[in-house]
Amino acid sequence: MSGSNSYRLRCSLAAHEMDVRGLATAAFPHGAFVSVSRDRTARVWVPNPSGNQVFTEMHCMNGHSNFVSCVCIIAPNETYPRGLIATGGHDNNICVFSLDRPDPLFTLKGHKNTVCTLSAGKFGTILSGSWDTTAKVWLGEKCMMTLQGHAAAVWAVVILPEQGLMLSGSADKTIKLWKAGRCENTYTGHEDCVRGLAVISDVEFFSCSNDASIRRWMVTGECVQVYYGHTNYIYSLAVFPNGQDFISTGEDRTLRVWRKGECSQTIRLPAQSVWCCCILPDGDIAVGASDGVIRVFTESQERVASAQDLQAFEDELSKAIIDPKTGDLGDINIEDLPGREHLNEPGNRDGQTRLIKEGSNVEAYQWNISDERWVKIGDVVGGSSQQNSKRVMYEGKEYDFVFSIDVNEGGPGLKLPYNVTDDPWLTAHNFLEKNDLSPMFLDQVANFIIENTKGHTLGPAPSSATDPFTGAGRYIPGSVGGDQGFGADPFTGGGRYIPGSESRGTVSSSGSDPFTGGSAYSSSALKATTNIFFPNTDGVMFEQANTTQILGKLRELNNAAPADRKLSDAALDCLEKLLHLVVDQKSQEQPTAEQISVLWKTSHWPEDIVFPVLDILRLAVRHPEVNAQLCGGTEGASLCNHLLGLMSPEGRPANQMLALRTLCNCFSGSHGRALLLGHRDTVLSRAGDLRVVSNKNIHVALATLVLNYAGRLYGQPTEIEAKAQCLSVASTALEVVQDKEAIFRLLVALGTTVAGDSTAKDLARSLGVNSQISKYARVSDPAKVGECCRLVLNELQ
Repeated sequence: MSGSNSYRLRCSLAAHEMDVRGLATAAFPHGAFVSVSRDRTARVWVPNPSGNQVFTEMHCMNGHSNFVSCVCIIAPNETYPRGLIATGGHDNNICVFSLDRPDPLFTLKGHKNTVCTLSAGKFGTILSGSWDTTAKVWLGEKCMMTLQGHAAAVWAVVILPEQGLMLSGSADKTIKLWKAGRCENTYTGHEDCVRGLAVISDVEFFSCSNDASIRRWMVTGECVQVYYGHTNYIYSLAVFPNGQDFISTGEDRTLRVWRKGECSQTIRLPAQSVWCCCILPDGDIAVGASDGVIRVFTESQERVASAQDLQAFEDELSKAIIDPKTGDLGDINIEDLPGREHLNEPGNRDGQTRLIKEGSNVEAYQWNISDERWVKIGDVVGGSSQQNSKRVMYEGKEYDFVFSIDVNEGGPGLKLPYNVTDDPWLTAHNFLEKNDLSPMFLDQVANFIIENTKGHTLGPAPSSATDPFTGAGRYIPGSVGGDQGFGADPFTGGGRYIPGSESRGTVSSSGSDPFTGGSAYSSSALKATTNIFFPNTDGVMFEQANTTQILGKLRELNNAAPADRKLSDAALDCLEKLLHLVVDQKSQEQPTAEQISVLWKTSHWPEDIVFPVLDILRLAVRHPEVNAQLCGGTEGASLCNHLLGLMSPEGRPANQMLALRTLCNCFSGSHGRALLLGHRDTVLSRAGDLRVVSNKNIHVALATLVLNYAGRLYGQPTEIEAKAQCLSVASTALEVVQDKEAIFRLLVALGTTVAGDSTAKDLARSLGVNSQISKYARVSDPAKVGECCRLVLNELQ
């Protein structure tokens, strides 16, 4: 900020035919800004070269078929050295414009309702929020990921670019912190819709709300300060370059300037809703309001408007009509109010409001500390004293209530009159029809009327965490076993069969391989420039097995199983033959339909005894015939759903791990690959949830699954959304995984995902992958972790 002077009007721009809903400082030319409006246009404003204090419209953009709600600026790059302008609208779309043409370069479609907030990050990423309760991350013309978790409209989003973090604020009263597409934290404290967010630093941010408060938060979750001053909804925030002082606007007709934690100046405007604000490069402030006018305020004496313009602004303000029910004027009894002589006493602070009686009228004045005088800010109508009628006049009629409904474009601008004798559903229906709103809001508006006329407070419905796939029981990892049976046996420990103990999975290729524990891989034998790690397109399978131990445990559990779940000797014989057949890689015998059928039925054994059967399934799906039978057609969907059920976060770790390994091994056949690519979103989402289970074998299996997906997506630049999910799951898993083998496989997955794909690299950079993995570059035991990490970092330079 340039000093401690008060802000005064610089100019008023009759910019739009309807409400100005968004403002943003432009990248080019210097000093310019962009406005968007419900008149469906976006406009670029530049300082007038003639030297007066007015701005001139340089460019007008059209592309939306309905109201335009928000705007953000995409930073300049080599292709667009002047940057780009992104706008979101009531048509559910995001239009991206250049300064060279009035129509969009391209349009982003994907939201199912109004796009009401936008934020731009590094490398061209855009974060959008919508009434459809989601936020979306875009890069270029593609949606990279959808952030789901809010229970109501997402009114505000912002990107913390240095860390790859994203924030969203919602009508469900919460703020969520997202890392690589996953919710990392939820902040609670606001008592109504969160309407605006603003970045202070890498570790702090502001939020504002319909509860008329502003909160200062640490990214770690603490609310360190709450600011009060506004008397109604607060819509927007902007932070000065010093990172401490800020401005805010709201439904109380004000722009407020906050210095050192205090409201140092209140500027009233002759419009009810002050929707948006931005801070210009010279420290001036631009605000947009419901009267379609953009007003710019300045601290600089050289840029202050002429005396004539200042007087015109003051005259316009004095003619405003103030309804006490929309502000915080309290109960007004005209008989108790002082007369004009009350204005002879100076105010105590800038923005102080004083009401006086002038005949039968009530006038509102505000103290202007810079001029040391009271300025009329409007006439008060509809006094709310006990002696006066409680009914509200609207459009020539009296009503018990006139609500400001936040359905259409955030709008207390949309008034809903209601009498207690009216039918709330019919009133809601008529309101939606009058304002050309979707019938989907009928329940929301009607319930709003019902609750508020009863004096109740609305709140989000309680979320349900019920999961049909939960199971009790503990998984105890076994000790390291010796090499027995087929390869190094991970399932032995003092004669006990314990699934998952020290099993890592192998690849089919021969020679030195970083994934095989028993290979001759030696980092010192490699040249520094050799990349043997990625892209890995062969896939990594879990092939080790001890058939004796698996079958022994299967018979033991079968003997103790309830009578109605016991397997017949014939069924046990089928499973034994199938296991030997699929483990013996030299066998020419094919699995029979009966064997595969018995395996599938037995895999639905009770969760506490099914794990040896899952181990057989894990090995069997590598066989082409079993892969085709169980992964193809409708059977494939059934298999996928069954494994996902076993992977419930509250399930048994042994089952979770074996289900993950089975999915990894499905990649060995064409039917399995097609199945998993078709169910990629659900599979990776459920798998990613298991990162919080403290089990290294689960983490290795999770990392391997992501790696196998990345391998199948390599060389397919059009699959950017799928690659985005791989980046997201790998990145979030690295936040908690400690096992070095799991970390290594996640690094290989990241390298495979970004290799040869510039868009995927940009997305990884925007998600903060570089800073996240840099710590692994120093790992020397095992050396492959550090070497792979350095190669990934080189890819992302």
